[in-house]
Amino acid sequence: MRFFLNISFRGLSYHGWQRQPGDMSVQQKLEEALSTVLKCPVAITGAGRTDTGVNARCMPAHFDWPTSVEPSSADLSNLLKAVNAICRPDIVVNTIVPVADDAHARFDATSRTYRYFVHTQPDPFVYPLSWQAPPSLDFDAMNKAAQLLLGRKDFTSFSKLHTDVKTNICTVTDARWVKMDGESRWYFQISADRFLRNMVRAVVGTLVDVGRGKYPPEHVLDILNAMDRCAAGTSMPAHPLFLWDVVYPYPIS
Repeated sequence: MRFFLNISFRGLSYHGWQRQPGDMSVQQKLEEALSTVLKCPVAITGAGRTDTGVNARCMPAHFDWPTSVEPSSADLSNLLKAVNAICRPDIVVNTIVPVADDAHARFDATSRTYRYFVHTQPDPFVYPLSWQAPPSLDFDAMNKAAQLLLGRKDFTSFSKLHTDVKTNICTVTDARWVKMDGESRWYFQISADRFLRNMVRAVVGTLVDVGRGKYPPEHVLDILNAMDRCAAGTSMPAHPLFLWDVVYPYPIS
């Protein structure tokens, strides 16, 4: 039987989601916890990759139950408690739910949403998970620029170089800056069918350049057409970025 995990994690202590030699990743930590509790090797597959330091409010992942005996609801409840006891406090498995045997956390996802949090006034309580932006940022101009990202486009200018993907074309369905409580806290939300490596942080860096007045919102189209990473803005810090939601054509909770 196949099960989906709904995982939340703070990425500060981990070298991204993907398992890699020599550095602890979120995937490795969870696989070790599941293998310890179930007393056999367990591999998990996540909905995607996150860079070092990036967080997740919702990272779905799937794994296959290691025996032919169907687990009871009590078995799943005990597994959830035991894994969380090992992984806490910066990794939490929220739910474990059965899915079809051919369900796939990565390939079945139809949409992914990221949020990047910023604050324009010093605040020691939000700083670890938010970027302190200049107070003079023009969020109206940044929103005009963000709208130019919508649709099916080639995002080569916003991708890390020398990646192993077959295409840099993504379909963006949502891109906007949203004001939170008061006047000083915002987040940038972007949804797409897929994302390239470092894409969101490069997009945010480019929009911040617009907000600083470095160039007008319409220049984002020139950056897209250039298909050159050097044309876009700098990659923003990882700690304020969250994988916020992943959508599937079937329920996972």
